[in-house]
Amino acid sequence: MNRPMDTDAVLDLVREVVAEHVTPRFGALERDDVSSKRRPGDLVTVADREAEAALSAALGAAHPGALVMGEEAVSSDPTLLRGLSTAEHAFVVDPVDGTRHFVAGSPDHATMLAELRHGRTVRSWIWQPQHGRAYVAEHGAGAWADGVRIEPTTDPRTLRPTGTCCGVDYPRLAVGQAGWAAYVKKKPWDHLPGGLLLAEAGGRVVRRAGVLLALSPSASRRA
Repeated sequence: MNRPMDTDAVLDLVREVVAEHVTPRFGALERDDVSSKRRPGDLVTVADREAEAALSAALGAAHPGALVMGEEAVSSDPTLLRGLSTAEHAFVVDPVDGTRHFVAGSPDHATMLAELRHGRTVRSWIWQPQHGRAYVAEHGAGAWADGVRIEPTTDPRTLRPTGTCCGVDYPRLAVGQAGWAAYVKKKPWDHLPGGLLLAEAGGRVVRRAGVLLALSPSASRRA
């Protein structure tokens, strides 16, 4: 019987899956490797699909009974999203956050996971393969960047906005490299991983006028 994966084991899994399915296609995508989803410009690649399948299979095997929900699976069947709010145990998977950047050859993309218990995010992982940076958070236990605990910062100079993709923006906010970001789209795989990282670093995410506003520790104190 498989044992539940500890935090380091999940990060190792993410790195291994990305190394196999995502990184080899960075800068090497063929025309047929990229397609649009329901909205024009909302891209998906073979790397997204393969990485999500591999991560979902491994998480499901290690955590029997857990709901494992990936962005691409929900894109194909939006009704799957209904089960997330009532699941006792769940994982959400964003196989390639910032797919447009990935397709364009930008290093600003990431793979993200979040684990939920009864609707609360309890652990999260963000891996930026081209930057070689890993961010991990555990509810009530802190946030880490490359194994070093992120300490809250209140430097008033770090109040400029960021607007790349969630897998890049949230780490920037958490470590104090930017002050805020605003989002209209509110998909759980986009915001749950970074939201926990940011909260554990001393920032927060709030809703204002239908927009999600992510605030760094410095900006959060001023808001």
